[in-house]
Amino acid sequence: MSNLSVVELPVVEGEVVPCCPPVTSAALSEADSVRMAAMFKALSDPVRLRLFSRVASHEGGEACVCDIQDVGVSQPTVSHHLKKLREAGLLSSQRRGTWVYYRVEPSVLAAMAGLLVGSR
Repeated sequence: MSNLSVVELPVVEGEVVPCCPPVTSAALSEADSVRMAAMFKALSDPVRLRLFSRVASHEGGEACVCDIQDVGVSQPTVSHHLKKLREAGLLSSQRRGTWVYYRVEPSVLAAMAGLLVGSR
């Protein structure tokens, strides 16, 4: 018999507000530049970028580590990269039984896109 249960995840409603203003609107503050540099630094590794992409594009907006770990590196290396993505604020995680499920933080994509593109 399985110990797994279904857990309802919260849905973010309303407008998602980016963390930082677009680079075209004004010079970034020191705090905003540090925050965004950490995000982009975490994504500068090809394996991390692939893992982030797999989570972001996974059906339902979340992915079990068991579904995304085939990126050409060992399991401990996958865990290391996912930890770096969590520490940078790009992913959140939730343990369910023996598996960990990952989600892209709701404001992350909007923040990165808004920073680079701005309003047109």
